[in-house]
Amino acid sequence: MFLRWQQWNRRARFVLWVIALIGVAAAMPLGAVRMDMEKSSKQVEYVFDYRDIIEIAERQARPQAFLTEKLAMLKESGITTMAVYESSLKELFLSGRLSYYSSRDAALLQGKFEPVGQNFTYILFNGTKEAEMIGPIVREAFDRAEAAYRDWSYGGRSGIVVEMPIAEAIMKTMDFDPMSLQTIHDAGFGILPRLSDRVQPYDQTATDALLAKLKEYGVNRVLFDGDKVKGASDQAMDNSLYQFGELLNNYDMGVAAIENLKEPQEGINKLAYITNYNVVRLYSLSDNDGMTMKPGAIADRFLLAAKDRNIRMFFMNGNVESSIDKAEIVHSLDKLSEAMSGKDGVVAKLTKAGFTPGSPKPFVYDPPSWNKPVRAIVALGAIALISLLAGAFIPGVYIPVFVIGLFGSAGLYKLNSSIMEQGLALGAAIAAPTLALVWVMNRIYSRTVGDRRVIGGGDWSVGRSQQGQTPHHPGAVSDNGSRMKWLFPALSTGKRFGLALNWFIVATLISLTAVPIVFGLLNNITYNLVLEQFRGVSLLHLAPIALVAVYVFFYNSQLTAGKLRELLTKPITVTWIILAAVVGIIGYYYLSRTGNTGQVSAVELVIRRFLESTFGVRPRFKEFLLAHPLLLLGLFLSLRYRAAWLLIIIGSIGQLSMVDTFAHLHTPLYISMIRVLLGLGIGMIIGCILIVAWQLVEGALRKWAPAIIRKYVE
Repeated sequence: MFLRWQQWNRRARFVLWVIALIGVAAAMPLGAVRMDMEKSSKQVEYVFDYRDIIEIAERQARPQAFLTEKLAMLKESGITTMAVYESSLKELFLSGRLSYYSSRDAALLQGKFEPVGQNFTYILFNGTKEAEMIGPIVREAFDRAEAAYRDWSYGGRSGIVVEMPIAEAIMKTMDFDPMSLQTIHDAGFGILPRLSDRVQPYDQTATDALLAKLKEYGVNRVLFDGDKVKGASDQAMDNSLYQFGELLNNYDMGVAAIENLKEPQEGINKLAYITNYNVVRLYSLSDNDGMTMKPGAIADRFLLAAKDRNIRMFFMNGNVESSIDKAEIVHSLDKLSEAMSGKDGVVAKLTKAGFTPGSPKPFVYDPPSWNKPVRAIVALGAIALISLLAGAFIPGVYIPVFVIGLFGSAGLYKLNSSIMEQGLALGAAIAAPTLALVWVMNRIYSRTVGDRRVIGGGDWSVGRSQQGQTPHHPGAVSDNGSRMKWLFPALSTGKRFGLALNWFIVATLISLTAVPIVFGLLNNITYNLVLEQFRGVSLLHLAPIALVAVYVFFYNSQLTAGKLRELLTKPITVTWIILAAVVGIIGYYYLSRTGNTGQVSAVELVIRRFLESTFGVRPRFKEFLLAHPLLLLGLFLSLRYRAAWLLIIIGSIGQLSMVDTFAHLHTPLYISMIRVLLGLGIGMIIGCILIVAWQLVEGALRKWAPAIIRKYVE
């Protein structure tokens, strides 16, 4: 019965690989659909924060003249749109629309004594036009707040007195400043309104009127201010998000989603769904970066964002500071204008790369009718890969793991299809690079210590000395098998290099089987727009390394429990300390390279710019400078030195990193392909250089230090 189960298990392994490869093939058309979608939006929009310009102008000797001059300068440099916020008393004051006073200040203004027991807000409009156009939005805001107010005038100016302290009055959200909207429109800019959810409760009629007014100025997209989209607060009670989304659809308006927020704005995902994903990703250049970054660096950053992250709107913030050294007020408007213009500026670079200025369109997302059945086949491929991984470590479990995976995935699909797809994608992403290195280690075992183990089952073929028998390979063990030896019989250099290169290529192909599975399962626009993120990527960074390490140390039938106990009780030597330091440095470097917050040195920035300018796409440093070269070197050395197996573990970083590259679903598929291929090509070249260097050093040592060599070999 046991032998029959083993036979079925071996056959199951072959069938699972067939299913996995069918899943890979099925995912290819889904990749083609995604690439077509990614080509459907190429126009980009350059947006400037109008509020920042107002605040900078306020600190100049002639604010209005400064504002007119800088608007013309920004227009000429390539800025196409101005972002405007819902108003407040403070913003209207900075814009020169009105002035406001406390009860004490109003009394001093009129030459009167301060009213006793009164702390009101006195508002004066700065002219007849301001009173006519700004007065209604101010009164409307205080009507919503149910605040008492009355007319007031002084010095020929009309105004109102609001029975509310200034600290509270300036917090009230008001409608957009109609005078600013007209100024921006007359200057030839588009308008990007920043709506908030601070006006409560949500009013469909008022919002309809607001959007109708904005549409008259050519508005076709809105951006949200704060941590919620408009209508999010009242969604549970009034379905306000659906109401607001319907208005956006009626007025043919989309939304902009800000990149890299700590938390997504509440309601943005649901609103995106309601508007049929009429969403464009927006990158915001901070006011500090706008002040400190060099123009060329800003242009490079924008180009990278457009190419690698599907960014189609660029939002720039202005900054103003008091410079003690210069004894003057300095601002970033001129520098940002310089960054935008010129032959090496933002507009020129992005246009050359195919991203022309204009009104960005949403990606055309129209899933084909065969999308679901094909993704089901891809899911089967993922389950097969996960089953193969389980069988690599636990013999005889291929069939039960696959069956459990089938029923478990079906049940999870009913509960939450997104979690099911992400779970299978993560499992396949971990399984493929691990299986690749397991396959490699089995090839190494078969040519060194003599162990041959079919992945996931079958008998072990032990070729080492046991109970006085002759070892399969001389030099595999010594002292009648009582201890391991660290040097294996030498093969020719050409033979070792040929095997190493062949194993590297095959392992890479096995690792890359996960790539179509990942982009096939997660073939949804929500991932491209980062409205939904692939969870578990951190686990992908660590799990294959740990699994490969376990296989290297525990699945070669050399490290028994007794040897492990003996190893742990040995005194710590300088060699161990050096080895631990090397592993620690490599681990620290690896972790520092992982994620969006990884540290980048000045030297690396130079290399990055060179790679970007030369190839147009930058391969991952940890692949072509670390993992791929060390894996190729490790494969070459592993046929001679047992210690080189450690390099196989380190090399697993490159294999998983290739898969992880495609887990960045907001990056265009062709960019990820080029990045991986470049990393492989450069990494293999560096690996070959390391092999040559090793051979030269080893030859020199054999010639000039034979005594040292004999000490370690004998």
